[in-house]
Amino acid sequence: MRASRRKSKSGLILVLLVVLVVIAVSSLKAMSLHEKSEELAVTERQLETQIENAKEKAAELENREKYMQTKRYVEDEAKNKLGLVYPDEIVIRPSGEK
Repeated sequence: MRASRRKSKSGLILVLLVVLVVIAVSSLKAMSLHEKSEELAVTERQLETQIENAKEKAAELENREKYMQTKRYVEDEAKNKLGLVYPDEIVIRPSGEK
């Protein structure tokens, strides 16, 4: 009887150790997955911010493209870069500018 009791106690202890090891490993894995989840959430927020910035820039470029197709843009560029004016315009420049 004593031998079978020892075997059953040692078997029970072995099973308990295995269960404890499984619980410990599962807990460690759960913690690492939680950390990874938090990292991914931060990355997701950063990417969403980048997407919003890209959308804003695209809208700005679209507006600039529309402006560049207008007569007003051509006139502004001719005045600023080439110094051209309409014949009936008077240009007033501050003193010191040539």
